[in-house]
Amino acid sequence: MKAIIIAGGLGTRLRPLTYNTPKPIVPVANRALVIHQIEHLVCHGIDEIILNLHYLPDEIKKLLNDGKQWGIKINYSIEREPLGTAGAVKNAEQFFDNGPMVIFNGDILTGLNISKLVNYHREKKADISFALTEVEDPTPFGLIFTDEAGRVTRFLEKPSWDMVTVKTINAGTYIVDPKIFKEVPKGRPYSFERQLFPALLENGVPMFGYLSDAYWIDIGNPRKYKEAHQAILRGEVAVKIHGTRINGKVWLGKDTHPDATITFIGSSIIGERVTIGQRTEIKDYVVVGDEVTIGERCSLDRAIIWRGTNIGNHVELSDCILGYNCVIEDEVIIEHGVVLADRSVVKKGTRLIP
Repeated sequence: MKAIIIAGGLGTRLRPLTYNTPKPIVPVANRALVIHQIEHLVCHGIDEIILNLHYLPDEIKKLLNDGKQWGIKINYSIEREPLGTAGAVKNAEQFFDNGPMVIFNGDILTGLNISKLVNYHREKKADISFALTEVEDPTPFGLIFTDEAGRVTRFLEKPSWDMVTVKTINAGTYIVDPKIFKEVPKGRPYSFERQLFPALLENGVPMFGYLSDAYWIDIGNPRKYKEAHQAILRGEVAVKIHGTRINGKVWLGKDTHPDATITFIGSSIIGERVTIGQRTEIKDYVVVGDEVTIGERCSLDRAIIWRGTNIGNHVELSDCILGYNCVIEDEVIIEHGVVLADRSVVKKGTRLIP
């Protein structure tokens, strides 16, 4: 069975982290988000994946290659100009066959049982089956209304609170019959949510919603990106983590050997070839990338640090994200949601807050 990952966005909500890194390969638990997605799809019988790309596609292709390392085939469909969600999938039409296929949004992390969604699609004899999830605040998303049989009756994009009567949103995973793309114009921007789905509903096309209580998050902004890591460290969503688990709560990567003076208080992931200075405290929800150097008597709490960053002595990091190859000099304090771009330099004694 084939799957399409829609991964052509610019990642604007994750800036400055995505200035040099396309969102599909932003590290999640020190591995590219798209790799977690591929592994999840493969677990549910997907043997061919089509990646829709636009922003910095060569970086992604270089990482994933042809897919053989996962025992699958990967094809690439490149948007020269943004074509919208449905337009992007239409652009990959040369790779379709006649069977149903999975469409998967490129900015979600989920534990959805895709096999059950596929079976549901077949049982309902649907042309489209939507994975649905319930959220506390549905206003940034698209609501999907269904009847008692699960048949879709209405779509409502980004509603105001006075319009919210259900909290079931489009979870960004669909099973579709390729024939639905016949009327989608080739090479022109076209939206699933605002154009194709409402038009198909009006024409009586059988569409059903499958409500799942599996973990789901859109990691498209720094707050949600941090929340996803916390969920991983709490064990709420299963992803592959490289390293050896110690004390039931800390993963240590290859060639990382903290000495006995290092204190691990909560759950954390420490990458490969990481150096940590004496008497440093690693508190809760800390993720440290490969080849990071951390000085002596530092304190890290709810911090995500990307590969190659160099942190000095007596540094305090709390509730922040540091991009690739940053330099944080001695006695720096960074807290309260600060996000630093790649290769940022923070001088000695600086305190950074938003």
